[in-house]
Amino acid sequence: MAPHPHQISNRAGRFLEAASGPDGFYAFHPRPLPPDPPLEIDATLQDLLDRANQSLGRLDGVTLLLPDPDQFLYSYIRKEAVLSSQIEGTQSSLSDLLLFENEEAPGVPVGDARETANYIRALTHGMESIAGGRLPLCTRLLKEVHAKLLEQGRGSEKAPGQFRRDQNWLGGTRPGSARFVPPPSTEVGPAMSDLEEFLHDDPVSTPILVKAALAHAQFETIHPFLDGNGRVGRLLISLLLYSQGTLTRPLLYLSLYLKRHRDAYYDHLQRVRIEGAWEDWLRFFMEGVIDVAASATETTQRIVTMVEDDRKKIHALGRGAATAYRVHDVATRRILVRPAAVARELGLTDPPVYSAIARLEKLGVLREITGRQRGKLYAYVEYLALLNEGTEPL
Repeated sequence: MAPHPHQISNRAGRFLEAASGPDGFYAFHPRPLPPDPPLEIDATLQDLLDRANQSLGRLDGVTLLLPDPDQFLYSYIRKEAVLSSQIEGTQSSLSDLLLFENEEAPGVPVGDARETANYIRALTHGMESIAGGRLPLCTRLLKEVHAKLLEQGRGSEKAPGQFRRDQNWLGGTRPGSARFVPPPSTEVGPAMSDLEEFLHDDPVSTPILVKAALAHAQFETIHPFLDGNGRVGRLLISLLLYSQGTLTRPLLYLSLYLKRHRDAYYDHLQRVRIEGAWEDWLRFFMEGVIDVAASATETTQRIVTMVEDDRKKIHALGRGAATAYRVHDVATRRILVRPAAVARELGLTDPPVYSAIARLEKLGVLREITGRQRGKLYAYVEYLALLNEGTEPL
């Protein structure tokens, strides 16, 4: 049950009585950021902040090694979409998502895969809006991202793109027995306006990683939507780092770390609300940034090595290598490929593409995964295996 207001004294906000009687409960009213009294950055926390920033720098630098960074981004966003959706209870894997996108769905949990595909649309919409200068990172853009996230499938009836007009809660069957009750709906708009000002360094400028950590926790506390708050809150981190140029491509995704440390994650957020334990939350967040940035950097380096090794194998083919190179380029973007679709994309007829795929299959680069004689689908098996690491359903 949510704490009684007299049980707490914190710098994050206040629990106030929202309803009395048998069904009475206390809702949390967060204070605007930054925390007051200010954060206490001791030597240990400063070291974590420095290491986290260095990790981001290495991650941003390693993308320069990629022959086509956008190819990698296409695939890596899909991994993040799977992980973020799994935290919310979907059972869709990366392979499921790719099959769904290729309209090859027998045995695939279609509803879960559709939810994951919505996540990709939401992130892409946010990135393109920021990059194109249509909108900065603001409450309006977050509403648009939410609308894309819940555009179809589960949650589509829960006011996509609109702040909630009803009380919600976390844990329990009703607010009175809940683990946490966010602020009343009447306070959501003002609280999100305050958060938007903080994102734009009002009232004070805040270091980007500290800003991302505080903003994420505040967003999850406000819980402004009826559904999809966790996913939008994680998208907020990526979009914030992208919008401020911290990463030239949004390759820092914390979902794998939060999936592995889910209980600690929820505990830290609750301690921020009850105890004002912002410094402990920052330590947890920075450890996640260091962990995920190092993992993404290693994965990127392994993919670069894999692609180079495979291209050496293709070069050794001699005759037929030119078309095989082009098909291989498509496979690095798509992971799963259909011969006819590859032929259309490359402006070739079917026979040379089928021949190239047969050569790549013989080299062990591609593998047919349907077992059918018609409508064959080929997977870039080693690339898929690298991206699959950590995406097993919970």
